Amino acid sequence: MTAPTQLVIVTGRSGSGKSQVLNTLEDNGFYTVDNLPASLIPDLVDKVNQNNDVFRGIAVGIDARNSRTEIARFGAIVELLKELGIQVRIVFLDANTEVLMTRFSETRRRHPLSGDSQALRESLQEELTLLDQLSSLADLRVDTSTTTVHELRALVKDKIASDQHESRLNLTLQSFGFKHGVPNDSDFVFDVRCLPNPHWDEKLRAFTGRDIQVVNFLKDEPMVKAMLEDISHLAERWIPEYEGENRAYFTISIGCTGGKHRSVYLAEALARRLLAQHPNLVVRHRERHRWPATPK
Repeated sequence: MTAPTQLVIVTGRSGSGKSQVLNTLEDNGFYTVDNLPASLIPDLVDKVNQNNDVFRGIAVGIDARNSRTEIARFGAIVELLKELGIQVRIVFLDANTEVLMTRFSETRRRHPLSGDSQALRESLQEELTLLDQLSSLADLRVDTSTTTVHELRALVKDKIASDQHESRLNLTLQSFGFKHGVPNDSDFVFDVRCLPNPHWDEKLRAFTGRDIQVVNFLKDEPMVKAMLEDISHLAERWIPEYEGENRAYFTISIGCTGGKHRSVYLAEALARRLLAQHPNLVVRHRERHRWPATPK
């Protein structure tokens, strides 16, 4: 069996965006199959590789439509693929249960586990329990609760479909606002709400942590400088350890109250410090869609 460029297994709860991820991978040269029984993945890889001079890789969707027996065998199947020399990456998508319920309501789709006697919320919880093993094996977890279709497509291209720095750890620096919830796709989470807040200065309130007015306010604050130094030292010390364990993805999330000023500034400043060591680095501002237009 000749190993493909990549084998990406896309899984997660219904309504979290798996189909969008598979469609994006297909647009980027992957051979994609949705809802394949897990036990058939090795055969699929073998068949595709017999004449694989077209596809960059294979992407397979695995979710709760698989039988419980198939899902229970998933870990052993992944180990078999790795023993055969296949480069396997598992992507697990999820979203807040309330968000998923809204998406099902808007599309009028039927949940695959729902029945006449089971409500949607119960089906979503059962699905999360059923997919627990797949979640625990994931190389990349993505919370799509506040992610637009365009943002999800961009994330797929940057983190999964990109040919650049494939052997390097994919590092994401993410700002967010605590009042909108803590992102569950984080490896490190830093709370910077203790720092001076530009929001209370009416001249700065409308700007963001990327604007020079806020940057100038924060960069000389002793507490901000100390926080940046401490986060930088921790990241520089420990990220290589995770990379040494063959981690493909790592996410550092920095949160302030609204996700507009302090966390944004620190994510950008941290990125400048880490980019040389981690060229496959992406900065994401989760609350960007909430920012009003910046004044001129």
